[in-house]
Amino acid sequence: MLVRVHVTLKAGVLDPQGAAVRHSLNSLGFEGVEKVRQGKVIELALSETDPAKAEAQAGEMCEKLLANTVIENYKIEIV
Repeated sequence: MLVRVHVTLKAGVLDPQGAAVRHSLNSLGFEGVEKVRQGKVIELALSETDPAKAEAQAGEMCEKLLANTVIENYKIEIV
């Protein structure tokens, strides 16, 4: 089963990488970009066939390794 995890910074956490991307986009002529928040997408191919169990496994992975839950949120998507 394919699971996609979206990890993003929590609101209020500074995003210097997003700011650098916004600045670069503006430099390239995309002047309407007011804010950029950068995140990551992680795809996991799991042998689990039960969607609920796969989601639970992915959640445990996020809590232990994939996301820094102090400053990041994550969303799990069963694909």
